[in-house]
Amino acid sequence: MSVKHDWYQSEAKVVITVLLKNAAEKHYAVEISGQRVHMTADDYDLDLMLLHPIVAERSSHKAYSTKVEITLAKETGVRWESLEKPAATAAMAAPPKTKAKNWDKLVSEEEQVEEKEAKGEAALNNLFKKIYSTSSPEVQKAMNKSFSESGGTVLSTNWGEVSKEKVTVKPPEGTEFREWEK
Repeated sequence: MSVKHDWYQSEAKVVITVLLKNAAEKHYAVEISGQRVHMTADDYDLDLMLLHPIVAERSSHKAYSTKVEITLAKETGVRWESLEKPAATAAMAAPPKTKAKNWDKLVSEEEQVEEKEAKGEAALNNLFKKIYSTSSPEVQKAMNKSFSESGGTVLSTNWGEVSKEKVTVKPPEGTEFREWEK
């Protein structure tokens, strides 16, 4: 038997209307508990898992000639978005645990790929960047001072040697260093 039901609410109660003619003749029965309403009649079964809890002791039902009206007392005065819990509530209650990503590992893997793919001058620059980034502050100062004072011809990591005096220009073999006109 196909029977329609509808509902509305106020601040204190929820009213479910089941359109069932001559309900008393069809031996209807209603069971109301904390979060469930179950109504049966000849060839009819309505089972609702309610969205929010109710007070079963203050809830009631009454049969009319064209319908059965079930009045449920709300436990709290919250507005219900729907009468029943969504079917996916159980799945939403405990989301699957996702494995935490190790971002440091991902970065190091990406750097390794870049190192392998780099060739020529790019590979050399990557090597210098790696040396500089993993060095102590003294080594970084030595690299900066030697590179800038020599016009890019010397790169030293020995701060003890570089800190004593100005680094001299040492051009590669077969070339000569010229200062640009000032």
